[in-house]
Amino acid sequence: MTIAASYFDGKSSRRHRVTLHVEDEIARIQGDAERRCPLAQLRVSEATRHGASMVTFPDGAYLEVDDAAAFATLLSDTGHVDGIVARLQQSWRAALLATLALVLLLAVGWRYLLPPLTAAAAAAIPPAVEQSLGERMLAFLDDRLMRPSKLPAERQEAIHERFLRMLPDDTVAPPALLFRASRIGPNALALPGARIVLTDELAQLLKDDDDALMAVLAHEAGHLRRRHLMRRLVHDSATGAAMTALFGDASGLFAALPAMMLDTRYSRDVEREADDEAAMLLRSNGLASSKLADALEKLSAGRKEPPPWLATHPPTPERIARLRGSPD
Repeated sequence: MTIAASYFDGKSSRRHRVTLHVEDEIARIQGDAERRCPLAQLRVSEATRHGASMVTFPDGAYLEVDDAAAFATLLSDTGHVDGIVARLQQSWRAALLATLALVLLLAVGWRYLLPPLTAAAAAAIPPAVEQSLGERMLAFLDDRLMRPSKLPAERQEAIHERFLRMLPDDTVAPPALLFRASRIGPNALALPGARIVLTDELAQLLKDDDDALMAVLAHEAGHLRRRHLMRRLVHDSATGAAMTALFGDASGLFAALPAMMLDTRYSRDVEREADDEAAMLLRSNGLASSKLADALEKLSAGRKEPPPWLATHPPTPERIARLRGSPD
């Protein structure tokens, strides 16, 4: 069998129109270029449904064959067999099984392996890196969302002193409590580098219930104690890498949606952990864990809950029920 092909010498982009035929285990090309080579020294590209097939010579020169059917017949006549990987890639059943196996592997790894690995990786992050990250986040907040606090200095000092008295005796580096006026309403935020931002609006909302205010700060201290911020940074990076492995392009819609859903699931889990940490800290100070539930009720008043699959926090009624059901 003789088939038409294009020959490139590997040194220039010039196309040579040739014909290819095989005789006595020797491949011969004739036309604008002539060459012969033992079949054993040639490398044949994997078969594709669209596009030219390639035959590469030992010195880097190559042939492009557009007639896939004729080339497949020629390969069959010469006894050529694709490798196991190429055959599996051309089988939709094998591709489906490989995809399901990858999904299962990623799911098991995400559920059982990622949490301890995330905690270990977060613990290994140098304090200087965490401090720098916290400073950048605080600078971003101050530039975009926060303003200088207008809370009286005496009130700030009273809140700060009571918060410090709540912390466990083994606390080596107490978190810095920073006061800010906010453009996002009542809130408290834990930042890397052992910082907690408390907004004037939250202090005003809970001005008649300092125990509830302490409960909110205990929740944020729980985030810091469990290193949730750095763990989430590592977790999100690992989740993004897993989506890239599964979908190829992590910026695509099919990669972004699963990654977002996994992230919100993880976020809800760490919020429950922070609630549990707050409950323990409150009880150790003779306060009821329901004080955090009281704060959540006031914070959620008039707010609409997002859909569960988009929520970064557990549903507020669920959190309130857990806290009110905790033994005090």
